[in-house]
Amino acid sequence: MGKVPALKHGEAIITEQVAIYIYLADLYPDAGLAPKIGDSLRGPYLRWMAFYGSSFEPAVVDRSQKREPAPQAMSPYGDFDTMFKTLTDQLAKGPYLLGDKFTALDVLWGTALTWITMYQLVPAEPVIQAYIDRVNARPAVAWAKAKDAELAAAQGS
Repeated sequence: MGKVPALKHGEAIITEQVAIYIYLADLYPDAGLAPKIGDSLRGPYLRWMAFYGSSFEPAVVDRSQKREPAPQAMSPYGDFDTMFKTLTDQLAKGPYLLGDKFTALDVLWGTALTWITMYQLVPAEPVIQAYIDRVNARPAVAWAKAKDAELAAAQGS
């Protein structure tokens, strides 16, 4: 389908952003980016992974394209305001989506919210901006951004 992002690992081809995050976090359990099966945080972790692709993204796309959402009973996200409040209420419990534990969720959501607020597709409310700032202050994020810039510069030359 020409999907981006896509990951090839051995013979496995993984598309869909959320599937890639889950796959990689589970592939490298020693990194501690995903609660293990049986951990009480595994269900909430999967919930927020799925919420991103099944509720948040469709709501943001509909809103940015100025499309009328489907009737609430047929919409994957109900209505934008309820979806957005669900997210901001969870972020307010912070510092990360699962409380004190930084996970692959925060890589996904931190990156997405940074981009989406930069383009003003959702409001950068204080709870969202504080979350973005916490995620982007992590040393691994600075390393990844430097690596991206290095790769982009190499592509340009």
